[in-house]
Amino acid sequence: MLTAGCSQQKRKVLPEGNAVYYWRTDFRLDSTERAFLKQYHINKVYCRYFDVVMNDSLGPMPNATITFSDSLPEDIEIIPTVFIVENCMHKKPEGLAQKLVNRILQMNETNDIKNVKEIQIDCDYTAKSRMFYYQFLEELHSQLSTMNYKLSTTIRLHQLSMKVPPVDYGALMLYNTGHPMKFMERNPILDIRDVAPYLRYLEDYDLPLAAAYPVFLWHRIIQGVDIEHVATAEEILKVKTAVEKERPELKRLILTYDLATDNINRYKPETYEKIYAH
Repeated sequence: MLTAGCSQQKRKVLPEGNAVYYWRTDFRLDSTERAFLKQYHINKVYCRYFDVVMNDSLGPMPNATITFSDSLPEDIEIIPTVFIVENCMHKKPEGLAQKLVNRILQMNETNDIKNVKEIQIDCDYTAKSRMFYYQFLEELHSQLSTMNYKLSTTIRLHQLSMKVPPVDYGALMLYNTGHPMKFMERNPILDIRDVAPYLRYLEDYDLPLAAAYPVFLWHRIIQGVDIEHVATAEEILKVKTAVEKERPELKRLILTYDLATDNINRYKPETYEKIYAH
């Protein structure tokens, strides 16, 4: 059970609603995706703007920048999201925070994207990279606060045992929980047995948390055989029940990864209704 003070702080800071990730390199919505946004009252789209990768001679550099062939409905907030490859944080990334902010602002202006209020950073930081990553987040948060922007970051299960990052809230990634090479034993996308050992960290993790669930599919070719991995509706809902029991706050802001017609059609409407149940 959350302490009263901690609970009040989280209620004050954590946004609320239904959200999706958008993770393609061209922003373009078909009729199925637009209908999905409306049907499930999606009020936020966390849109991957670009990746940051390590260049041996130039240091951290942008890669795979999105183009905008379409726009969101006006009542939906877009949250620029940047994926940073972990080895970019093995030493202090000088000037990266300012470059990242400038690039996002430029992309917003070029594509006439208005009313941006937040940026999210996605990084699978480890004990080795955590110190420099947190320094980067502190610098980024300081710059964004002058613009009245919020800053969030993804939180993977293994990161729950670490000191909390200096952001406004985290998006708890409840996917890619298993080892990809142990796919014969359990689903590497999501399995309650991989989540269970981390449940004990949820109650005392001193950062507001949203919950992100998988609705995507993995394909891999192993010895000429196409192996398919799908997180079952039953497993997603089992994990949702387990994490919300430990931390009821996780039903306030719910995300799915990621918005795509194939993913929408993979599950029944009642499954999405249960995922987005508050």
